[in-house]
Amino acid sequence: MNTEPVPKAPVTPTKESFFSRHSVTLKLITITVLMLLLLIPSSMVQSIIREREASNAEATREASSKWANEQQINGPILTIPIVYTSEEEVKGEKQIVEYSQNWHVLPEKLVMGGEVQPKKLERGIYEIIVYDAHLSTTGTFDLSNIPTTNTIKEIQYDKAFLTVGISDLRGIRNQLNLKFNQHNLRIEPGTQVPKIISSGITAYGLHLQAGEHLQKIPFQLDMDLQGSRNLSFVPLGKTTTVDLMSTWDSPSFNGSFLPTTREIDENGFRASWSMLQLNRNFPQSWTGNHYADEMKAAVFGVDLINPLDDYQKAYRSAKYAAMTIALTFLIFFLVEILNKQRIHPFQYALVGLALCLFYTLLVSISEHWEFDQAYGVSTIAIVAMISLYSLSIFKAKKLTVLLFATLFGIYGFLFVTLQLADYALLIGSIGLTTILGLTMFFTRKINWYKINIQPELS
Repeated sequence: MNTEPVPKAPVTPTKESFFSRHSVTLKLITITVLMLLLLIPSSMVQSIIREREASNAEATREASSKWANEQQINGPILTIPIVYTSEEEVKGEKQIVEYSQNWHVLPEKLVMGGEVQPKKLERGIYEIIVYDAHLSTTGTFDLSNIPTTNTIKEIQYDKAFLTVGISDLRGIRNQLNLKFNQHNLRIEPGTQVPKIISSGITAYGLHLQAGEHLQKIPFQLDMDLQGSRNLSFVPLGKTTTVDLMSTWDSPSFNGSFLPTTREIDENGFRASWSMLQLNRNFPQSWTGNHYADEMKAAVFGVDLINPLDDYQKAYRSAKYAAMTIALTFLIFFLVEILNKQRIHPFQYALVGLALCLFYTLLVSISEHWEFDQAYGVSTIAIVAMISLYSLSIFKAKKLTVLLFATLFGIYGFLFVTLQLADYALLIGSIGLTTILGLTMFFTRKINWYKINIQPELS
């Protein structure tokens, strides 16, 4: 009898053994695909936030158009017509032709100041910031530097007028009081120099006469003005000083010049600007319709809009959606491999959708409540929902508590990052580095080549 052992046929790996050996890798691939797919609802949430922000901007424009738009104060500019003569050849004969040009003179000294009182208007669920401003303008003109050319026939002092630029005339609440050289002037709407000042008022009756004292001619203008969002000025004086105060506690100074001094606290702000003629790119006087663009480039002022509003905060928070999803999925994945607890991709998807829902809750609630309150309510709702759901998945209260604490930590970290706008990048970089370091520390002893996720025993 032949007693030699019969060689066994080689065992072909089964489908189950293949998936068993590569279960960790396959799960990582599945989770990555899920994360990429969840970026779709995340981007949709960002689109919703932008849409709501656009609706808010439209409501602001509509309410501002009925109250008054942004206000820009430009002036006063003193204009005096000058008649010139020139010799021209007409039909072979030389004739003397007269023509007129305006001589524009800017203030020698310009001092503006006042108080800006913000108000809040409601348009549906939206809140619009407008203001009432009481402004006082004083200064002097110096007409001693008279143009001297042989072609000047007459300087028409009796036709001189003042122009004050006001960008939205609907904002004028009371009759303007404008004095020039101690005389009350007659004020009419509109501008006689539209190529220099497109919108404003014109004052007549200056009582100027040739030969009289034309230095340090004083003027004074008081106005009550309504506007919205922004109040700005043009530095027309040889020396220009602007002093503003308001109860608005989060101003945004903009334009070509920043305040030389500023004080900002919870009671409001006070800011002062000081400019010289040398700081601008147009002269003290000229003839013709020039320098409108140069004046526009020299504008400065203040915005009464919080630079980091609720929609901007919500949009910035939505940009962290991928990070939040990745960290939460990491916790679920570590529970799988460390506790041999299998979690179905559908369960991952539900948790990811819950995380995306956080941002929709945040922006919708913040339209009715303060942003901080909306953030707290949204965090509690989503963290509680995910934690209760994970309790049935993990079947371990310690792991659920760990997930609960981690999620609160993530949303707490995100909240701090949103509040510190100037240091958001620094805080975010430090936080993400810390999270990555902790992940590396807690997973340092895992042998990824030997570990498998075994199916649960029924």
